[in-house]
Amino acid sequence: MGDDERKNRIDADPETAERSLVSLVLTVVELLRQLMERQALRRVDHGDLDDDKVEEIGQTLMYLDLRMEELCDHFGLERRELNIDLGPLGSLLSEE
Repeated sequence: MGDDERKNRIDADPETAERSLVSLVLTVVELLRQLMERQALRRVDHGDLDDDKVEEIGQTLMYLDLRMEELCDHFGLERRELNIDLGPLGSLLSEE
């Protein structure tokens, strides 16, 4: 079997497939979490939220961050592993 044939083979190992799927799902969740955080910070900076709402948003964002950390720990992943290199566009996720 040549090198090209080996590169085109699918790794059918169930553990590898499960880890890849979990990684992809957590990448999407992390992307959405970061987008929500940016939008919330824009709203806070804009000044159209009262103090109670700012506090609620802050607590929610901290909870989501903690929950992401727990999920990554549970599946044996590190957040930096969730980032996808988009080539000339840079990385999918921001480095926090």
